[in-house]
Formats: sequence, structure tokens, C-alpha cells
Amino acid sequence: MELLTATILLLLSSSLPFSFSSAHKTFIHCLVNHSSSFSSSSHPITESIFTPNNPSFSYVLQSNIRNLRFNTSTTRKPFLIITALHASHVQAAVVCAQRHHMLMKIRSGGHDYEGVSYVAESPFFILDMFNLRSIDVDIETETAWVQSGATLGELYYTIGVNQNCQVSFPVTENDRRANLSCQIFYTDATLTGEKSKTHGFPAGVCPTVGVGGHIGGGGYGNMLRKFGLAVDHVIDAQVVDVQGRLLDRESMGEDLFWAIRGGGGASFCVVIAYKIKLVRVPEIVTVFHVKKTLEQNATDIIYTWQHVAPNIDNNLFIRLIMDVVNSTQNVTKTVRANFLSLFLGDSKSLVSLMNVNFPQLGLKQQDCIETTWLQSTVIYWSDINPSTPLEVLLHRDLPSDYFKMKSDYVNKPISKVGLEGIWKKMIELKDTKLYFTPYGGRMNEIPSNATPFPYRGGTLWMVEYIANWFEPGKDVADYYMNLARKLHKHMTPFVSMNPRGAYYNYKDFDLGINHYGKSSYVEGMVYGYQYFNDNFNRLVQIKTMVDPANFFRNEQSIPVVPYEMVLDNGGYSRIMIN
Repeated sequence: MELLTATILLLLSSSLPFSFSSAHKTFIHCLVNHSSSFSSSSHPITESIFTPNNPSFSYVLQSNIRNLRFNTSTTRKPFLIITALHASHVQAAVVCAQRHHMLMKIRSGGHDYEGVSYVAESPFFILDMFNLRSIDVDIETETAWVQSGATLGELYYTIGVNQNCQVSFPVTENDRRANLSCQIFYTDATLTGEKSKTHGFPAGVCPTVGVGGHIGGGGYGNMLRKFGLAVDHVIDAQVVDVQGRLLDRESMGEDLFWAIRGGGGASFCVVIAYKIKLVRVPEIVTVFHVKKTLEQNATDIIYTWQHVAPNIDNNLFIRLIMDVVNSTQNVTKTVRANFLSLFLGDSKSLVSLMNVNFPQLGLKQQDCIETTWLQSTVIYWSDINPSTPLEVLLHRDLPSDYFKMKSDYVNKPISKVGLEGIWKKMIELKDTKLYFTPYGGRMNEIPSNATPFPYRGGTLWMVEYIANWFEPGKDVADYYMNLARKLHKHMTPFVSMNPRGAYYNYKDFDLGINHYGKSSYVEGMVYGYQYFNDNFNRLVQIKTMVDPANFFRNEQSIPVVPYEMVLDNGGYSRIMIN
């Protein structure tokens, strides 16, 4: 074994640059040894290790970077990437990283708005989960096991065709590159089964989002008013804890199981897979996309929307996206409102429902597209293009751009005067978008402490602020990022306060970051209460219990309780912190 390890290490590191230190080589030595101790030799970790001298290193790193703000020449790069092919590789990474004091970042789909899963200020390596993406659907029990590296698109496709999704991992470099571009190869055994038109899963609309991060932060989509969040349908999980143990729900305990369903799994462990409960959907669903500008009475329509969308039939979801466009009447700018909807039923029933409850929108039969739930996930993502093939759900290639996002929650309707002020600010800023995602329905029925995600009853809708750009450079980035901040500031009178809520999956460093010094808990409170409200302290307690040395950490992870602090009536006393 020692001779084999030495040979492998030589092959991995012989042409490494000088900056690849002896400590890093020792770390690789540890990975090879411990991987074999956790599993048989049939799962060698060497195929999963990418060092900077590997010709595919840059491709592996960049293939899942969705925000180009974190893909510049000055961005610190990891000294190593482990693209785990087996749970034993994850176990080895956790054990060896602690033994050799290495900072580990965990990445599934790369849709991390602040690059938390693949960027750090200090030396680090990436544990990349994209190869762990098997999906096993059992229609008889209406459940599925899905690994963290799978995408939502792969999950939806597999549910819709009722197949056990398995990914083959070819050994040649060309095939490896093909695999990294996310072509899924189904074995003969997986091509059996009938298509299911009556099952789905209530998660996000972007097919390239990784399951691990999405569910870990809560996960919402077009069916949240009918079924709630993705985490509300997680019934088991497989994780690797800080000791390198492979645990399920029973062996990890209910506290940790609660925490990883919306509290950010990467703060507590590495989630290998989730077991989810599928939901029943009708064979026919209906989608529409109706656009209205200010000149077409958008203000009055939006004013009505905010009273209707959170309270209408739970089968109907009407999302509102606002952007700035050229006015058709003159050379000035105007605000355009995009009403995008999913209705769990046929178009005739939808139009009838809208005529009674929301006639101001003027929905007509010809605005509607009847389809299956599975096809609706494609149509919604492809800007209501019904000819888009289902196989697009299997493509992981997504054009990247530069962006900044922020979030809020609204608890009471905004007056028409307030809405007009928002339109004025948007036209002034020009290059921003607002997304209003309606809540209500099932979200009102689930207690705020059922999972770490707290924004349930009383929340009318979530707000997303988006600024996108396509040019590199710090000055350009600062300009567009400040646009999102200015719009966010303007919305202050209209959104939740004490705390001003934010969605954990839309990480925002403007809320603060943690340096993990003596003030770690206080720093964590700043963003922690905005993301988790009253659930924050329970997350801290669980974190302290399962990871007291704070190995699983990032810039906005859950902190541990410093030894100077004491529990006091459900919270922590801060009087002893310097």
C-alpha cells in the first residue's frame, strides 16, 4: 500500500508548480490512504483528484461557476479539487482536511450568488459533488433518493420518465470532459418503466441548480402555494458528519436532520443524498405569460395582484417580474410587468377562476398553454416556448454572466403611491429587475419553526432584486452592484423589519460575513437572524453540538457558541463578549 500510495502521489504531483507545498502533497497522501480505508479498492480516489497541473483543472473549476464575478484572473483558486465519485471520497476529504487543517468548500451546482462554495480568501480546496448525481425514483412508494450533485432538471426528467437515473463515468479524458458537460448516459436497466404524468416535486424553476444547495437552503418553486417548499418533502438523508461517519436520519438524530432541511447543510456536514416524497399533480397543467406596461395600466393591475396572488386558489401561482423597457408610445423608458403562471389544472378552469378573482389582467384562452407538469418545467424556463424538448432538462451548460442579487419579504400590500415611487426609481436606475414571488396557501399552514426556513404565515411575497451585466472589470461591477443596492434601499419602507428578512439561498454579503474570531457569534447574528429569524439560535445550538470545532464553515455559515457565552431564556447572553 505504501508503495502504491507513493507512486500515485508522484503521478499527481510530479509536475506541480512550486506553490504546491509539501503540506498539500501530504494531504493527498492522506486522501489516498483514508479513501481505501472507508471503501474497497474498487473506488480509488485518485480519479477524483484534480491538481493545478492537470489539464482539466481549469475546466473542472470553471464549469460550475455561474457568476462571473468570481471567475477573474485575480480570484483565488483552490489548490485542489476533489470531484467525489463515491461516499468514501467525501469521508476521506472530511477526515484529512481536519487532520491537516485545510479549509474545505462544498459545491453541488455552483449557483452560489456570492461564490461561497468555490471562493475563499485563504488557501482552500473544493469538494465538488457534481459526479454524485444518481437518482432512484420509486413510483410505487412515491419517493426518490437523489444525490446532492444532481440538478433539478435531472430530477424532474427522471420523475417524469419514471427511470432510475444513473450516470456512467468513462475513463478517457475526452469522455471525462463530455461527462463534465453533463451528458447523462442511461444504462439498459434504466430505460424500463412508464412515464408518470401525475408526479412531480415542488422545487425551483432553473434546471441547472444543484439539488444539494437548493434543498439545503429551503428550495421553492412554482408549486410552493400548493405544496410548500422542497424541504417540506424531505423524509430522510444520507450525510457525512465531522467524524467522517456515513449517517442517515435515524443515526444522525432529529436535530441534525432538522438543521439540514433549510439551515444550509454545508454548515453541519456534507449531504450525500436526500430522500424526498413526490407530490401528485394533474395530468394537465396550464401556463401563461402576460405582459403589461405602465401605459397598459400595469400599476392598477399590480396593485390588485398583491391582494389576489397570495390568497387565490392554492393551485394557482402567478409570479410577477418587472423590468425597464422602451416605451412604445414615445422615446422614454417604462416599466413592464410580466405575469408568469402555473396552474395545476386545465385552461378552461383557469380562465374561469381568473375572470372571477383577477379580471383586471384580462387573461384569455389564447394566452394559455396546456401541457404536462414535466413539460411545464421546460416551458417556464424557456420563456414559454412549448417546442423546447424535454432533454434540455439534462443539459448543465448555462450561459454565465455577472450579477448581484438581494432579497426581501413583504408582509403588507404596497399603496399605489408606493408602487409609483418604485417604478420611478427603477426607471432612474434602468438596469435592474424586480421579482415578486407570491406566498400564501400551503405556506401559511406550516409553522415557522417546522424547518429552519422561517418565512411562512403572514408573508405575502418574496422580493428579488437583480442586476446583470456582461462586461468585466471592478468599476463596472461596482456600478451594477450599487444599482441593486439602491433599489433595495428604496424598498425599505415596504418590506419586513426587525429583522429585515432575506432568503438564505440568495446569499448576500451586504448582510455581513463571518471572520470566525472572538466575535464569531455576533457576526453570525447579523446575517443569521435575517436569514433564519427566531430559528437562528436553535441552528447555533445544533452546530455547536455536531461540529464544535467549526470545521464546516464559510463566510455566512452558522457559528458555534463561544465558551464565554451562556444560554439565557432561549437566546445567548452577549455580555461576556469583548
